[in-house]
Amino acid sequence: MKKHSIAGKAGMPPESLVHVGRDYGRAAKVTVLNYDAAGTRERAADDIAALAGYRAGDTVTWISVEGLQNVGLIEKIGAAFAIHPLVLEDILNTHQRPKQEDYGDYLYIVLGAFVLEPDGTLAGEQVSLIVGEGYVLSFQESGRELFKAVRERINGGKGRIRREGADYLAYSLIDTLVDNYFVVLEDLGERLEDLEDNLVTRPRQETLQDIHFLKREMLFFRKALWPLREVVGVLSRGESPLIKEGTLPYIRDAYDHTIQVIDTLETYRDILSGMLDIYLSSISNRLNEIMKVLTIISTIFIPLTFLAGVYGMNFRYMPELEWEYGYPALWAVMVIVAAVMLRFFRKRKWL
Repeated sequence: MKKHSIAGKAGMPPESLVHVGRDYGRAAKVTVLNYDAAGTRERAADDIAALAGYRAGDTVTWISVEGLQNVGLIEKIGAAFAIHPLVLEDILNTHQRPKQEDYGDYLYIVLGAFVLEPDGTLAGEQVSLIVGEGYVLSFQESGRELFKAVRERINGGKGRIRREGADYLAYSLIDTLVDNYFVVLEDLGERLEDLEDNLVTRPRQETLQDIHFLKREMLFFRKALWPLREVVGVLSRGESPLIKEGTLPYIRDAYDHTIQVIDTLETYRDILSGMLDIYLSSISNRLNEIMKVLTIISTIFIPLTFLAGVYGMNFRYMPELEWEYGYPALWAVMVIVAAVMLRFFRKRKWL
């Protein structure tokens, strides 16, 4: 997977359309899903210029663009829907923070999508939405089926989505991303529990590496969550005429979910910070236990070393040296001294 760096765009004038982000190595795909209460019509978009016909109509149209590496394609879509060049620039620059901008005829919304890779790492990508009267444009970097559930609800006629307008479709897309955050949080919670178990039973160097890795994952996740709170909050106030009164309660519900996700993530971050302190304390306690055992062993051998040193001196007149039982008596004294000291240490619960 290649990455186009933002450094290649440095010095260019505003409205310069350059793709900055991941190149997943696949051709861009444009899908048109047109629907109303009576039915749905889904097809691949072959003629980009003809998409302009969906700007006005009695039906709702969802145009999904997967893959942003084809700058010319994005430019044609922008021309068909009269999208401001600065918006197109932000769509192609996938390092935007979540935000919401009102251009009168349409709303431009930037969101962050997060999925769990098979190896357990957290992958994110930028999702851009343009919400107009009767249409929604969605732009994403990869071909991941982020909105598969929404598409199935439209095609299956489930819920009220086919009876509502483009604003409800935009809410459904936002709500799907927010709901997926709970899946990510659940995985982070399980990994936290595993780390806690390892921390209490067998803290190792790998445990510290896991703590730092999980801390980076949460920081990456948090950078997209806090701005999202502001985005959904602005939409829930109903300041744009493109958001109908009947959709506002649903957007406010998505706002509540966003707050819940943020609160849970902050709780996890506090737990993780505490786990780092627990790890350092566990390592320190383990070292103290080792030093205590070594100190006790050294303390036991101090009197034994003294006795060995006394009778190892080369004096000529030492009465015990001529005694028949001197050698076994010395061993007996040394064993008794060691046993008494061990009993003393156990009685004081130092062992």
